[in-house]
Formats: sequence, structure tokens, C-alpha cells
Amino acid sequence: MPAMTTPTTPTIVVVGHGMVGQRFLEALAERGVAGRARIVVLCEEPRAAYDRVQLTSYFSGRTPDELSLVEGDFMERNGIELHLDDPAETIDRDARTVTSRAGRSFTYDTLVLATGSYPFVPPVPGKDSDGCFVYRTIEDLLAIEEYAKNCRTGTVVGGGLLGLEAAGALKGLGLATHIVEFNPRLMSLQVDEGGGAALRRTVEDMGLIVHTGVGGKEITAGEDGAVTAMALSDGSSIDTDLVIFSAGVRPRDQLARDCGLEIGERGGIVVDEQCRTSDPAVFAIGECALASDGRVYGLVAPGYEMAETAAAALEGEAKAFTGADLSTKLKLLGVDVASFGDAHGAAEGCLDVVYSDSRSGVYKKLVIGSEGELLGGVLVGDADAYGMLRPLTGSIPPVAPEQLVMPAGIGAPAALGPSSLPDDAVICSCHNVTKGTIRGAVTEHSCTTVPEVKKCTKAGTGCGSCVKVLGQLVNAELEASGVEVDKGLCGCFGQSRQELYEIVHTLRLTSYQEILDRHGRETARGGNGCEICKPAVASIIASLAPTIGAEGYVLDGEQAALQDTNDHFLANMQKNGSYSIVPRIPGGEITPEKLIVIGEVARDYGLYTKITGGQRIDMFGARVDQLPQIWARLVDAGFESGHAYGKALRTVKSCVGQTWCRYGVQDSVKMAIDLELRYRGLRSPHKLKSAVSGCQRECAEAQSKDFGVIATANGWNLYVGGNGGATPRHADLLAQDLSDAELVRLIDRFLMFYIRTADRLERTSTWLERIEGGLDHVRDVVVHDALGICAELESLMADHVANYRDEWSETINDPERLRRFVSFVNAPDVPDPTVKFVPERDQVKPDLPLLSIRPLEALEGTAAR
Repeated sequence: MPAMTTPTTPTIVVVGHGMVGQRFLEALAERGVAGRARIVVLCEEPRAAYDRVQLTSYFSGRTPDELSLVEGDFMERNGIELHLDDPAETIDRDARTVTSRAGRSFTYDTLVLATGSYPFVPPVPGKDSDGCFVYRTIEDLLAIEEYAKNCRTGTVVGGGLLGLEAAGALKGLGLATHIVEFNPRLMSLQVDEGGGAALRRTVEDMGLIVHTGVGGKEITAGEDGAVTAMALSDGSSIDTDLVIFSAGVRPRDQLARDCGLEIGERGGIVVDEQCRTSDPAVFAIGECALASDGRVYGLVAPGYEMAETAAAALEGEAKAFTGADLSTKLKLLGVDVASFGDAHGAAEGCLDVVYSDSRSGVYKKLVIGSEGELLGGVLVGDADAYGMLRPLTGSIPPVAPEQLVMPAGIGAPAALGPSSLPDDAVICSCHNVTKGTIRGAVTEHSCTTVPEVKKCTKAGTGCGSCVKVLGQLVNAELEASGVEVDKGLCGCFGQSRQELYEIVHTLRLTSYQEILDRHGRETARGGNGCEICKPAVASIIASLAPTIGAEGYVLDGEQAALQDTNDHFLANMQKNGSYSIVPRIPGGEITPEKLIVIGEVARDYGLYTKITGGQRIDMFGARVDQLPQIWARLVDAGFESGHAYGKALRTVKSCVGQTWCRYGVQDSVKMAIDLELRYRGLRSPHKLKSAVSGCQRECAEAQSKDFGVIATANGWNLYVGGNGGATPRHADLLAQDLSDAELVRLIDRFLMFYIRTADRLERTSTWLERIEGGLDHVRDVVVHDALGICAELESLMADHVANYRDEWSETINDPERLRRFVSFVNAPDVPDPTVKFVPERDQVKPDLPLLSIRPLEALEGTAAR
């Protein structure tokens, strides 16, 4: 309840409403202070607190409202007075008043400064030219987005966390992007030399141009005052249309300086362990404060802890902020980067355990103390273990350090689970939540799900890097308490995907509704299902279709309503509502005649074309109504669907093999073509990728695929469970020196066993690590037929091969099926007016400003005509 204001009601004035300021307000509300005090908040920005950590997600489609950290009625419910776009301008400590820019004056009993930081802009001549920006607020992003519409090249000054995010934003806006970093490596505060090298290789592979060890010397502007170039300190120059400064931040302490509060020698408002300043009535929290350990903390987790500390001090609680864990995990430009503890190995007598794979961009280093304790580490490219490693900092790991950094496909996997962590291990560093607190949420507060534990403890509500471990802890604690953990597929089915597969296979069920009504949860029977189980069951039916007598075409009858977005139109939807066309090119081999057809189609329909890493040619920018026309021409030329839209086999890459290469020992191209034509259209729990290399030089990168084949002098080696992507994993050797027939037979078995036993949306790499017994069990089943099911697995694959039909060939020859390919069902002849393009590099790209137009607005009046 809001406080009933009286002359004796204390007033708390909060200056600043960023992430830390909002956390302070929440801490006050949780303690009931809002019911006993008047709370006034002065906010400089025109919007309430938002998630600045996720700022760049704006360019991925998140709206400013979706970034907000303030629940709709939070302020009203707690009687908090929020003044937007009205920052504090002066503080009179003698009168205990704060005056805002609008001229409002507020008397305070307690003043809390949460003014954050401001971007540091180096004193470079020309820094105020048109086209120079900082990257700090939503308004900054809106300005950058607008200016970038007329730019071709952008430069980011600063290669730290925010600098890389800014570079990713410019790349996403279609600009050729340079990164200028004065230090010798990117992210120098978080990663060491090896991690920086791995990160740089990955960033450069994405097409960004990195300049390290140099600084900006001068920005040149044209006659119109707009940026044209940047001169660097090494004498070189960059032609650029736009510059973003992201060279660090400085504490916003000017208000405190002006009113006489003590300021640190290098900036920051000096505070004690309770976050009080030199004036006992004034607190400072977050990036504006110089903590008692002499640091200014620029991460959100320490800011949250300071907010909690200040709120506790107001209530007389004995809580102190004496420093914070600087561990962090982020995904920058799609690359996982994490550091924790003594990441740079500063401790005397420490040793490093390092794994580095420059080809896949993975670098892992653990710092081990003289007694064997884990002191810290750096993870680049694969930070999946961060959630388990960080809580182990300061203790001796339960397994050898080498096992903690080696990929699962190379060394013995480290079987670390929640039981390996002590109760005082901090699981969520954003909110300082320990394992013991999470266990207590389950055992003492009766929480039974991750969302309930999040609400109870706030764990997992910050950066989100701890959510995976959080889920493991919750399930482990429930099982330890004798509570049966619901491992059902979703709220509609109590069975796992594997169990549903067996039900469909055994009972020959071909209807989703029948499966739901007969085998769904009681509360779900007779209903419509959900967005989790519908595509999952549809995939099971599709993969078993010829065996159980189901219609194999995914858009017929009931099946059509079960599909994911991309399957609805047999094409991948892109960011502006257009679609991509990806014809199958088995093994990457294509004739000049077919290349000409692709070129003519792309030219005639104005499509953007790109050669993919899977040795195919993607064509982007087709409207949904154009898809049948385009595919009619492609099918007529002998092309088939590449199934880029489905959870199915994508590609089987190949090198040129012994036919052309002097190192090749087998015909890798022929084998890749045979495999791709055999497994095309095979629906599975997740996408499948493969490759065939003609020798041990491994040019096709077969060991990063779901199933990969490498030629030997005696035949073929088969590798399984590999993965590139966000979480790389080397494939495991399943069998070696196989003949052609043996190879195909084992792949048949492996794929059908995976389809039979994997979870929903589970890649083979994750499945291989999860399934009980791991690789040894899979080898026993697939190679040695330990379960006696290999004949059945081979039969299932034979059914698939014999009954394969190309989905697009089926579609273009059926007028009824073609009726779905319209933008608007009530105006089938009207194309979507929001699907527009602008030129770029002699091709086209989506017209991004149109993405903010709602289709109904753009179509206004069309239906009437």
C-alpha cells in the first residue's frame, strides 16, 4: 500500500532510474518501505528503466516496451512518484532539497544517487561531426538506426563489451564495419591473449574488420559537416560514414561534485560499506559510486547488490557491500564469451590449463592454484560450462581440470552436476543467490518449477546465464525430496517425445487429435494442443509416415495446422516477412545449366543471392505468393526442395575427393551425393547436417556434423554427434574402415535410433551426451545390435527411402495446395505491401523502416477495393 503522506512522512528521493535505480525501488517495495515513506524518482530519459544489458536486442526485433524492467502497475501500486524526462539539476544539502530541470523542488530525508555513468568520448578532433554517436540509450540506438540508412561503412571506437555489441548492430544494419581498439586485443579486461586471439578470428570470419593496438587520431568531415573518414594513430585511414564511440564509461558524479560530496581521485562518489556517501543522508549506488574497496563497478550484478545494501541500510539491517564478483558471460556477435575469478592468472604460483581450437574459434583456459583449487578462467566460443565452473571458483574441482576444458568428443566428459557444488556456491551472480537459497526455495517454500524459484529468489532474472544450472538444481532437489519430476513433453502430454514416438509407432496412430484424446493428459483431451506438442507430434508422424500409413505430405489435412511457421509455406521466413528459396544441391555439385537457371530466377524476381556454408545457393526476398512460380521454374530445371525450412536433413557437404585432389583417397563427392539423396526429406527432432571428406586433411569439416564421413585408404570412418554453431562439439568416431555398404547401413541405424530416442529440438550432439551410456551405448546399439532392433531401424529407413516425394513437386501440381500461398486470405490477389527492398551492393536488402508499419495500416482500404 502507498504511504499516506503526512508532515512527518519521510521522503526518499532517488535521482536516476536505470537498472540499478529500479532494483533499489523493488528492494524498498519488498521491505514495505513504500507503505511508510514518500518515494520520488527523477529520471533523465523519456522512458522508465529498461534492460540496458539487452539493449542491442532492439535491432533483433525487441521493442522498447519489451525491454522495460517496470511492471505495468508497479509505480502506482507502491505509490512511487516517477518524473520522466526531468533530471535533477541541483542539490542543496543544507536545505535537503533537490531541484529538477523542470523547476520542481523536492525536500528529502534520504537522497539516493543512481545516476550511472556516461560514455567516454576520446578528445579526437572532429568528434562532434554529424554521424558521430555514442551507444548507451534507446534514443542513441534510434538515432543510429535512422542515420545508418544512408551509410555504407561504419566504425566503432572501442573493442570492449559494448563496442562489440555496437559493431554487431552496425553489421545487422547492413554496414561494412570496422572496430578500432587501442589495446592489443579485443575485450582486454575480460579475456587473456589467447582468448582475444580466438575472439578476433571469429569476429573477422563474420566479415568485420578489426584494428587493434591503434587509436583514432582525427575524424574528417565533408563540407556538409558529416563524417567521411577516420585517421588512425598508425598512419592509416578508414573511409567511414558513421562513427560510434564505445571507449568505456565514466561515473556520472557531477551532481555530487557540485554539492560538495567527496569524490574519488579518478572519479566516482565515495561511499562506505553501506553505500553512504560523506553525507549520512545521501547514498550512491551503481556505476556512479566508488565502493569501499576502491572500485567503480560497471556491471549490473554489483549494482544490484549495492541497491540491496542501501535499501537494507535504510531499514537498519546489517548488510555490507565490500566488493563483487566480476564474472560475466555474454553472447557478443553470436559468440559466447565468459570470464570468472582470476581470469588473467595474477595469483602467485598459479598454473594454466588451456584448450584451444583455432579452426572452430574455441578457447578455454582455467587458472589453477598451487593447491589444485580453481581460481578462474576464460571461455571463448563455447561457454556452456560457465554455469558450473564459476560456482566452483575457490574450491578443488571434483575432476581433473583437463576434463573441464576438453570437448566431450575428445576427452573423457566431466560428469559435473548440481551435487558437485557446495551450498554457499553463488549460482546467480546478478542477484547473489546461492545454491542453498535455491534448495531452500524448493524445500521450504514449496517451489516446484523454475519460474516459481525465479519469482521466489530472483535467480535467473538478470542476465540469464544461470538458468540451465538453476533447472538442474530444481529437478535434483525435487527428486531428492521424493517428488516425481514431470518430464512430460508439455502441459498436454505427460509422456516424453521418445515415449510418444513409441506410442505412434506401435499403435500406428496417424492423427494428432486421436493421439491427444487417447494419450494426452486428462485436462488436455478434447482440446487443441499447444505450440510445443503440435510440431513435435507432427514431426514424429512425418518421420514414420510410410511405416504407419500416414500421408507423407506435411501440408495435407490435419498435418498442415501442426507445422512450425517455416513449414507452413515450405520456406524460411525472413525478418521483413519475405521468404528464402533454397534448392537442394547434393554434395555441392551443380552443372552450369542449373547455375544459369538459378541466376535467371534470381534476376527475374529480384532476389538476393548468397552462397552458403552448406555448399548451396540461397535466394532471399520472395513474397509468399511468388513461391509457387519460382519453384515451378526450379522443379522444371530438375531441382528439389532443400528442406532448409524443416527439421530434416539439410546438406551433405563434400570436398572434391580423389577425382580432382592429389591428396584424395576416396570419391567423396559421389558418396556425399548418394547420402544426401538417400536421406533427403527425413524428418527428425532437429535439423541434420553431414559432410564427406576425401582424406584426413578434412576439408569438408566432417567432424563438426551430426554425422560425418572421412575417407581412409581402407574405406570410410564414421563420426557422429558433431556440431558447429553456437556450441561447437567434435564428433565421436563410431566406426572405422567401413565399406560403402557398411557405412550406409550404420548411418541408417544411427539416424533412426536418434529419431526414435531424442527429445524435442535436441541436436545429435546434445542427445549423444544426454543418453544414458553415451557413445558406448549408441555404438552397442547401432554397431553391435545390443538391443536387437537394428533390423527394425533399417526397415524404417528403407520405408523412408522408397516413399520419398519432393514436397515442392507435389505442391505446384496441385491447385488445392497452391491456394495457401497468399499474403491475405481475404485479398488473395494482393501482395503484402510491407515486403519492400532497397538496393545494396548491386543486390537488394529488406527496407527496414517498413518493418515498423503494421500490415493492416499498410493495407488500409485494399480489402474494400
